[in-house]
Amino acid sequence: MSVNSGNLNTNHQIKERISILKDVVIFSESDEKILKQLAESLTYIVVPKNMAVFHKGDQLNAMYIIIDGSVKVHDGDHIFTKFGKKDFFGEYSLIDSSVRSATVTAIEDTQLLRLDQKEFNRIIEKNIEVSKAVLKALIKRLRNNNILEERLTQNSIKIEKQRDKLDRQKRELEELNATKDKFFTIIAHDLKNPFNTVIGLAELLVERFDTYDGKKIKEFITQIHKFSTNAYNLLEDLLQWAKSQTGRMEISPEKIDIYELAIENKAMFEEKAAKKGVEIQLDIPFRTYAWIDRNMISTVIRNLLSNAVKFTNSGDKITFNAQQIDSAIKIMITDTGIGIPTKNQEKIFRIDSNLSTQGTADEAGTGLGLIISKEFVEKNGGTIHVESIEGEGSKFVFTVPTYKE
Repeated sequence: MSVNSGNLNTNHQIKERISILKDVVIFSESDEKILKQLAESLTYIVVPKNMAVFHKGDQLNAMYIIIDGSVKVHDGDHIFTKFGKKDFFGEYSLIDSSVRSATVTAIEDTQLLRLDQKEFNRIIEKNIEVSKAVLKALIKRLRNNNILEERLTQNSIKIEKQRDKLDRQKRELEELNATKDKFFTIIAHDLKNPFNTVIGLAELLVERFDTYDGKKIKEFITQIHKFSTNAYNLLEDLLQWAKSQTGRMEISPEKIDIYELAIENKAMFEEKAAKKGVEIQLDIPFRTYAWIDRNMISTVIRNLLSNAVKFTNSGDKITFNAQQIDSAIKIMITDTGIGIPTKNQEKIFRIDSNLSTQGTADEAGTGLGLIISKEFVEKNGGTIHVESIEGEGSKFVFTVPTYKE
């Protein structure tokens, strides 16, 4: 281990070692007599660069004080800490004979003073005050280590929170990118296509109006009405979605009767449902009061009823139920339509999924209605999910807070 070692005990060297021991916290309260005995018991060692002072697992009962140079405490390539001039290590070996838990290696040529446990025990046998002072200093050092460990733990918690924050920001950025991509997709394709169709049909009417009979003209006008209505609905969804994304849509909750809200929204779809041969049934107790933003929840109901009518076959029915459960009102809109494949049931509420399905009468969809509905329900303190079996129908369930007197 060393290229030079020994007990050098000239008066000058003893005084130098006493001065060094005074800077070692575990000996700082010892008197000159004890310090002299300790100084005379120290062994001088020189450890060349990259040579180990001791290895992990060694049974070496001694502490070390660094006169000059530096060492690293490590386990393989992992470095726990480093010590330099006037630092000391291995002090617990004076009272504990456990094997070394790490390896200590010289970073550069290093001069050390070693105090063996055997020599230390010889001194404290005759001077009980030494052991008291050393134990007191060790306890103080342990306490300081505990404080340091607590600070490290707190720092670790802070780092973990920062990591969570970064992860959250990363997810938000990914969602923003998905939102941007969805927006441009809709603008470039879904919104452009119906206008191209409307413009094309209108041009045909302008250029060849006199060549068409009344039946053909009505067919063109019907198509223009259909595609312009789809474009308007899409534009309306885009505007609502854009407001929610920019944070400009504030929630204004008030006492609302879900029964009355259901009646209003049912009336909007009765003609469309009747033309398709679909029946809408309501089963909601009168005066079912909720604490909600009227416009937001009305939009949710409108989107869900629109989808139910769109995906239900002629001759089938849609049921609209609501019931109070604890401090929430559970609202259910159930259809007997085409259903949703299991793999798509989580995707329909996500902006990055880009799902849009044609209705049973080839009705077009924007793919935004359910995404907006989820945002509005959650802004009102509720949740939304779907229960569906492909080919048998779907049940959309969402909750809103109950109004409390």
